[in-house]
Amino acid sequence: MSDNVARYPLPRVRRAAASFATGWNRIGDQTAFYVKSIASTRDAVLYYKGEIARLIAQMSLGVGALAVIGGTVVIIILLTGSVGGLVAIQGYTSLGSIGVEALTGFFSAYVQVRFSTPAIAAIGLAVTVGAGATAQLGAMRINEEIDALEVMAVRAIAYVVSTRLIAGVIVVIPLFCMATITATVFTRFLVIFVYGQSSGVYDHYFNTFLQPFDIFASFLEAVVMGLVIMLVHTYYGFNASGGPAGVGEAVGRAVRASLVAAVSVALVIALATYGESGNFHLSG
Repeated sequence: MSDNVARYPLPRVRRAAASFATGWNRIGDQTAFYVKSIASTRDAVLYYKGEIARLIAQMSLGVGALAVIGGTVVIIILLTGSVGGLVAIQGYTSLGSIGVEALTGFFSAYVQVRFSTPAIAAIGLAVTVGAGATAQLGAMRINEEIDALEVMAVRAIAYVVSTRLIAGVIVVIPLFCMATITATVFTRFLVIFVYGQSSGVYDHYFNTFLQPFDIFASFLEAVVMGLVIMLVHTYYGFNASGGPAGVGEAVGRAVRASLVAAVSVALVIALATYGESGNFHLSG
């Protein structure tokens, strides 16, 4: 009996060790893929400029009817507009409950620029551009199109992965600008025209607490999150397997992993930028 009990834990230990080793091997494979994809951006810029331009147009506006009702630009505007409205409602009512609703402009300048706008832009990028890239690469993989590119001596990673990285980072820049403008405009509209606050009061506190460095840090955060999101999505799409069901599973895993990675990047950049003090200046 004692010998059997002593032998039982061994298979469990082996399974746990194998699972641990598989996880570390997967992390190593992903890291190698990310390094190779970033290193191949030079080849993508030199040899595949037309593909980059096509992907930029596809990612930003979409194609056909999608450009009108569901392009990335439209989705980002709707998401950030909704967040701007939520900031206006919560900021005005919460501050109004303690009699300082005049500080809603400060609330908008502080919360939206530092946190909500880059986060919502990253979420929109992940669920539209990122998921689309994973599905496209996954379909190419199961249809053996990527293998055909490699047989024809085409740099597969540079052509299908690095081009999407460059296009994704380029698309993030105008998307972030539109997201920031849309969120602030929606917040200002609701506070002034719905809640009836004076435009001078709102603009005074908004302009007083809005710092150019915050905008730059938010822009940097959005670009880095866009790069991380595209890296994660292209990895899962490039390595998809198992037919159409495998592509769907890869899209789901990529969206989940990219959102976690984007939030982690936002946390790291926020801590590195603002530290413990928060870089908060009370003035006005």
